[in-house]
Amino acid sequence: MYYIGVDLGTSAVKLVLMQGDGTIKNVISKSYELYFPHPGWSEQKPEDWWKATIEGLKELTAEYDKTQISGISFGGQMHGLVILDDKDEVIRPAILWNDGRTQKQTDYLNEVIGKDKLSEYTANIAFAGFTAPKILWLKENEPENFAKICKLMLPKDYIAYKLSGIFSTDYSDASGMLLLDVKNKCWSKEMLDVCGVTEDVLPKLYESYDATGTLKPEMAAELGFPETCKIVAGAGDNAAAAVGTGTVGDGKCNVSLGTSGTVFVSSERFCVDQKNALHSFAHADGCYHLMGCILSAASCNKWWVENIIGSKDYDAVLGGISELGDNPVTFLPYLMGERSPHNNPKARGMFIGMSMDTTQTQMSQAVLEGVAFAIRDSFEVAKSQGIEIERTKLCGGGAKSRIWRKIVANVLGIKVDILKTEEGPGLGAAMLAAVACGEYASVKEAADKIVEVVETIEPEREIVEKYNKQYSKFVQIYPTVKDLYEL
Repeated sequence: MYYIGVDLGTSAVKLVLMQGDGTIKNVISKSYELYFPHPGWSEQKPEDWWKATIEGLKELTAEYDKTQISGISFGGQMHGLVILDDKDEVIRPAILWNDGRTQKQTDYLNEVIGKDKLSEYTANIAFAGFTAPKILWLKENEPENFAKICKLMLPKDYIAYKLSGIFSTDYSDASGMLLLDVKNKCWSKEMLDVCGVTEDVLPKLYESYDATGTLKPEMAAELGFPETCKIVAGAGDNAAAAVGTGTVGDGKCNVSLGTSGTVFVSSERFCVDQKNALHSFAHADGCYHLMGCILSAASCNKWWVENIIGSKDYDAVLGGISELGDNPVTFLPYLMGERSPHNNPKARGMFIGMSMDTTQTQMSQAVLEGVAFAIRDSFEVAKSQGIEIERTKLCGGGAKSRIWRKIVANVLGIKVDILKTEEGPGLGAAMLAAVACGEYASVKEAADKIVEVVETIEPEREIVEKYNKQYSKFVQIYPTVKDLYEL
């Protein structure tokens, strides 16, 4: 049997066709427009997602036996606001996760409603990218559109709704709306009241591996798929990607060195750190996870190599790095502000510790180390919750750098596993579809059987000890300079 994972990203939809044993048979990507109607705004048209997805599904399966397609599931960009009217028409373009218009509403939630109350209601505090501030912005700035809302949903769930006619979402994606009581896995009545919406405009909640329905007959006919093809709830992109990397089970960890960086730690029990430095969300395996996000990771390296040094030859720039743990130069990687654990959009990057004999190689090394130290900040918060983390998967563009892999292993002081296949949320979504269709008994079984590690980087005790000393210095820099960001 075949299973399809639909990864609805910000720049493109990526579709993965997976055989039941986990073999990837085909991958297709279809791009669409991203709109910036005002400075700091970021929007897309849900209709563009739909068109690209349908075209992609047809192309993905064109050379395969479509009668064998058993299930379709989703991983998708989180936090986006999609609203439909009483005729199921899209009211306005979707406001995306990286839209910056809601700072006023975010401040209202954190400062007037209060972080303690938000954490009590939802296990999280407000960030400008979350859905609840977008709802408040719409209510204040576009009251005529707010009044038309009959269905309020997340990006991937719009595609699922169009395919099945079932109005649904999953707990992991809903966790990022600031409307979900994450601990009890239900909508927060208090937050609905704060935002001025009622539960009847929100989707029904499911576990990520639950089948919510089947293809509508007209969709099955258009695609050539069986009408019995199950539509499966799916997950937010980070939780779906975690499934695809096998980050399932208590204390499992995945570090992503993409444009931004994430630390994803799965947990069998619900937990929240006192300062809400990390997001506390539901996981796609039915349990929970903590997640830290640093806004600049591999993008720091790109900025340094391409913009500052003026090179495209990363190997040449980074090739001289060899001695780890003794670098006198330290780098704060806050080029775009910082989310975890500081939640300060005004934070900025800096080098410290240069002298007349500082070399370019030392500064290049400091960039890689600074990102690893920032990752460790979130890692330490997760450990403070009593979660034991013995090793981590490493993925994203930065994971291709062998020296960066070694730096991460030694800064975190744990084993780092490199995967054979990295297809991100699309693979995780296909695996969730396979679980829903009975191919695997659980998400953990699917992860254990499908995800394959091809290399493990071991930390070296002497280097770990040196990095522990450097990290103790790193954590003092931000508190020392943070007031300067306000000037």
